[in-house]
Amino acid sequence: MEKLFAKLDELYDEIVEIRRHLHQNPELSFQEVETPKFIAAFHQELGHEVRTEVGGRGVVAVLKGGKPGKTVGLRADFDALPIQEENDVPYKSKVSGVMHACGHDGHTATLLGLAKALNSMKDELEGTVVFIHQHAEEVAPGGAIAMIEDGCLDGVDVMYGTHLSSGVPVGTIVYGVGPVMAAADSFEITIQGRGGHGASPHQTKDAIVIASQLVLSLQQIVSRRVNPLSPAVVSVGSFVADNAFNVIADKAVLRGTVRTFNEDVRDLIEKEIETIVKGTCQSSEATYNYSYSRGYPALVNHKEETEFVAEVAKAVPGVEQVVVGEPQMGGEDYAYYLQHVKGTFFFTGAEIPDRDFTYPHHHPKFDIDERALLIAAKTMGVATLTYLEQHSPAKGETTVV
Repeated sequence: MEKLFAKLDELYDEIVEIRRHLHQNPELSFQEVETPKFIAAFHQELGHEVRTEVGGRGVVAVLKGGKPGKTVGLRADFDALPIQEENDVPYKSKVSGVMHACGHDGHTATLLGLAKALNSMKDELEGTVVFIHQHAEEVAPGGAIAMIEDGCLDGVDVMYGTHLSSGVPVGTIVYGVGPVMAAADSFEITIQGRGGHGASPHQTKDAIVIASQLVLSLQQIVSRRVNPLSPAVVSVGSFVADNAFNVIADKAVLRGTVRTFNEDVRDLIEKEIETIVKGTCQSSEATYNYSYSRGYPALVNHKEETEFVAEVAKAVPGVEQVVVGEPQMGGEDYAYYLQHVKGTFFFTGAEIPDRDFTYPHHHPKFDIDERALLIAAKTMGVATLTYLEQHSPAKGETTVV
């Protein structure tokens, strides 16, 4: 472990340089071209087995140790968001309207730095490490499911991943057993009424009034239909009915999201939305069209593997505390990996100190404290080496503690 830590310390400046290069050259989900080329070239230079265009635009690199053993999968995503960056930093995005506003540049830099460090120890490595560089995490259906179908998890025994968190202090590792991130679904409702002159509402079926009733009524699903012990969110994020000021709208379109942890609750909300829409439109003599799209499932961490990472993280230089976090209603397609392989997904604190305001993920001024890159690399590295050592064929199969 000391050798790993020392190597990563040596590579820190390079890890930061990689992160800043990626930050300046972001690419949107399903449009990644240069980023996967950069990642593949990095691994090829290290002599790793590399597959490109995995599941579309993903990259998978394999490091085989000098000794036989288990296989650990490590994942980092690399897509950016359609946001105009407002940070005034030397590494500001060079692409208009696109920026890394969620830390995926940092995830990729972390994994590449760790790959280089582990490569320097490959003769001593007791097993295999699979580096899964995933495209398109931000937009459903995401890149994870396609990469899995294309074999990125073949032979993988355990899976580790982390997310840099701008709202958590540097030096803090946050973990959780069971559901830690929600299923993320979306819906669209089109209300078709009958438009007319704003001075003659009695001759119309006002789509704006009907849609407004729906916005309020949909909030009662969580408060009155879902068990209070089952977390859920129903949010309308878009209401479009563009008309002149003196025209009553004939059509209105609502778009929103549903977040749940429980599949039964997920099914209930999908059904309840349509029940409310149908009843409201019938009472107003309007028609409607309703579509519900299921996004990523809930991310459910495996108990043994999660507690293992939480324990080994305590020995990582720079880690000041390892704490249990509350489940988040945000979604992550890392959830698909954990449906196929045992593993865990944890959060690495990356909050920039002394800022007037901590800008959240997906904000135009989002940024991270780059010291977190080193902590994330060391934590995933320790988990990898400890797992492989504990499951060494020379020692016989052991139980992870």
